[in-house]
Amino acid sequence: MNRARIFLAAMPALAGPAGAANVAMAFGDNLPPFILVKEDAGIEVELVREALAYRGHVLQARYLPMGRIPASFKTRAVDAIMMDVGEDMTPHGGYYGTPPVIYDNVFYTLKRSKLVIRRPEDLQGHTVISFVGAAARYPVWLQPLTRGHDYVESNHQESQPLLLALGRYEIVLSDRSIFQYYTRMQRKREPGFVMPPVDEHSFIRADAGDYRPVFRSAAIRDDFNAGLAHLHKSGRYRAIYDKYLKD
Repeated sequence: MNRARIFLAAMPALAGPAGAANVAMAFGDNLPPFILVKEDAGIEVELVREALAYRGHVLQARYLPMGRIPASFKTRAVDAIMMDVGEDMTPHGGYYGTPPVIYDNVFYTLKRSKLVIRRPEDLQGHTVISFVGAAARYPVWLQPLTRGHDYVESNHQESQPLLLALGRYEIVLSDRSIFQYYTRMQRKREPGFVMPPVDEHSFIRADAGDYRPVFRSAAIRDDFNAGLAHLHKSGRYRAIYDKYLKD
């Protein structure tokens, strides 16, 4: 029995005032390393599963397109959602919890390029690849680029480290953990691959409020928050991240 299973097996004994419950929770549809649908795993999924298990609850993950997540809560198809996707769930009986993860998007450049990115204008004249929907999320920074041919949005983020390393694009916009994960996967696919030194350019401050889970039960929300705090305190939180991001 591995450490994670031992950890989870011991948790039901800590059942709190909400009592043990099966919690059907909607997550986004596949976003490695945070959400791995086929494996019913990923950083985000494992953190939520273990935080709920701290007081005896059992996660039943439901994977949906992002646009369907708010409706799944409002129609009572699920007991909780990983995030509200910009729609306040309080009027629909939602209780907000502590975010288990916060996506931290930054610009990556090769260190040898010596690019400096401090203002939107600094992106002009350079080739940029990002995830789909990035220009809509960061219009001040990216919308001007969409009028040219040097800006591309792609769902295939697994190719970003290689494209940057080969110089196909000068700038990559990615979450730090996603970029690190796919760099690791590239090394596994090609053992001889070496990622050149890169610079990270922060350009916005992530809003933790955008990543808060929503629960139908205030008691289960409280149990989840307690479990998440325990994961931080025990070191298990970091261990789950390291499982996906370190060799």
